[in-house]
Amino acid sequence: MENNHQPIIFGEVLFDCFPNGRKVLGGAPFNVAWHLQAFGDNPCLISRVGRDEMGAEILQAMRDWGMDITYIQFDSQHSTGRVEITMIDNEPHYSITPDCAYDYISSDTIDLPVNNTILYHGTLALRNHTTRQAYEVLASSPGISIFLDVNLRAPWWHLVEIQDYLKSARWVKLNDIELEKLSQVSGSVEHQMQALQDEYTIELLILTRGASGTIVRSMQGQIYTSPLPVVSQFVDTVGAGDAFTAVFLHGLRMAMPIADIVSAAQDFASKVVGLRGATTLDRNFYRAYRA
Repeated sequence: MENNHQPIIFGEVLFDCFPNGRKVLGGAPFNVAWHLQAFGDNPCLISRVGRDEMGAEILQAMRDWGMDITYIQFDSQHSTGRVEITMIDNEPHYSITPDCAYDYISSDTIDLPVNNTILYHGTLALRNHTTRQAYEVLASSPGISIFLDVNLRAPWWHLVEIQDYLKSARWVKLNDIELEKLSQVSGSVEHQMQALQDEYTIELLILTRGASGTIVRSMQGQIYTSPLPVVSQFVDTVGAGDAFTAVFLHGLRMAMPIADIVSAAQDFASKVVGLRGATTLDRNFYRAYRA
């Protein structure tokens, strides 16, 4: 669906706080927007930060990276989001602070062209009624194609709400655990994917499986698989899924063949696990993917 409009990225921006005291900018929507900016897609990030030190750091980082800050809202009542991350068997475990600024994204200041535009969102930021209302206003705009990135973080999700988001989505990305929770059928992975697509009319269902690679299934039953990840350097898996998503969105925007998108997305995600955290300031890291 090649187009020249800014992709719209909606949801949380926060700091991932690691056990050694280091904090890294994060939040799935922010990570995706950061990568898309490096790819040259000029994304429009809609989020909300507190009027605090961390909020100021986020705005400065975005300016330095050349990102559009027009739709970053400010909140005097609620602090900038944060997540405490602990690593167990090389896998990140998240303790997500409740009642943050991104829970109160307002629809009042969102006024942007959306015709023939990709709208990306996850599920975490929609845990609060205020942000959910803002999302629903945006998602109801004509000409929107929705990319849903399922992130089921207990206790911040409810099945009925996720089912509503699935109904509106054109493309959906999830992992194998999330597929089991949402498909509600037994059988093979392919059978579960087909059942979910048939129920919600999902054009492309993207199943990420870590070291086992990725499966993408079209509504017509075409299956695309990625090569198994080749990891030259491993630090952590934080943000690997967001890296995959960013390349996938970039490929959709450029109308690339799905097989090529899947291969490039898997390759980029395999490189991101060599970073501490989800993003990097090294522009050379992105050079091969700008093409």
